[in-house]
Amino acid sequence: MEPTREALLEACAGGDRAALQRLYSLTAPQLFGLALGILRSRDLAEDVVQDSFLLVWRHARSFDRSRGTAMAWLGRIVRNQCFDALRRRGREAPLDDRLMEAWEDPAPSPADMAGLSQEARRLKVCLDELDVSPRQSLLLAYYQGLTFEEVAGRLGAPLGTVKSWIRRSLIRLKGCLER
Repeated sequence: MEPTREALLEACAGGDRAALQRLYSLTAPQLFGLALGILRSRDLAEDVVQDSFLLVWRHARSFDRSRGTAMAWLGRIVRNQCFDALRRRGREAPLDDRLMEAWEDPAPSPADMAGLSQEARRLKVCLDELDVSPRQSLLLAYYQGLTFEEVAGRLGAPLGTVKSWIRRSLIRLKGCLER
């Protein structure tokens, strides 16, 4: 029986390099896709994923399966590394409104669907259950790295409303993913 991602992370915490390699081979494609979506640079996304796995190796002991899945923990590391990379670059890459349109299109090709992990498909279904403005707020904040203020400006909505949309959307997503 194949070990779970959570078990592999726990093995990494114990110093098992083979577990790290297996974890990398299981998760790197999805994590690279996340990084590429945020950074829009293949080279930079590859660097971020590599750097992220160095952090995974060093900090695997901090993973707590009672607080979430291994994929969510790994995704947060990659996402944070992406935002750090964007800050270091001084946001030289302009934000692209077409990226948001791509997120709004719920019809990926069959090849894209085959490549998505089960968790990614579940997340997509849950995201599709959200109303348009809250979903856009969440995607702008988490996939383009915008602050609440930047999201409010981009959507022309009050700051408090955007904060509420994001908070409620995260709660709904959590509930949906736990079903």
